[in-house]
Amino acid sequence: MSLKCKFDKERGLPLILTGFVILLDQITKAFIAARWPIYPGDHIRRIWPEAGYFHPENLLQIIHVRNTAIAFSIGQGLPPEVKRILFVILPIIVLIVLVWYYLSSDEFTKLQRWAIAGILGGGIGNIADRIFRTYKYDGELHGGVVDFISVRFFGLFGFERWPTFNVADSSVVVSCLLLLVTIFVSSKKSVTSDCSIEQSAKQSKEPTDEQET
Repeated sequence: MSLKCKFDKERGLPLILTGFVILLDQITKAFIAARWPIYPGDHIRRIWPEAGYFHPENLLQIIHVRNTAIAFSIGQGLPPEVKRILFVILPIIVLIVLVWYYLSSDEFTKLQRWAIAGILGGGIGNIADRIFRTYKYDGELHGGVVDFISVRFFGLFGFERWPTFNVADSSVVVSCLLLLVTIFVSSKKSVTSDCSIEQSAKQSKEPTDEQET
């Protein structure tokens, strides 16, 4: 693999998805945060349906939640300085490395490049929240990533409702699954192809009936 970054149509076109995810993610978050703000000391703001109609069995609920940690609120109790390192600085480094690998590698298929573009868009969207929507109040960290989509999960994996998420989270999860599937399919095809080549080589080396006689 070349260490030199390249930028051509094959690499540039999927980045449109990156920009689209960032734009849609930030627009929806800005709307939720402006229309139904959460103030210091608040943890949740119920939006839709109205309070009297909220029920655990509702398939979809819109709930304004701020997450200063990562997925499933992991790391919520960590000190602010540790959170900044683990949830802001480290992810930025990871995204920079991913962008470099995306631009320099020739190993990705077209579909895999679109999947990586979706991961980049979601990652940047949430990092932007951790930088610009987080603030200190009375010595405590407030704000964080805007989550607002809550769906019923019918007890799967122990969740009656899936942890509240946003557009960026959706993009990362779907894109990661797509990337894993394409990598699995590609590796399976590669193994099948290698076996076929090996089998053909063996057959070509086997003596024919005429050679034996």
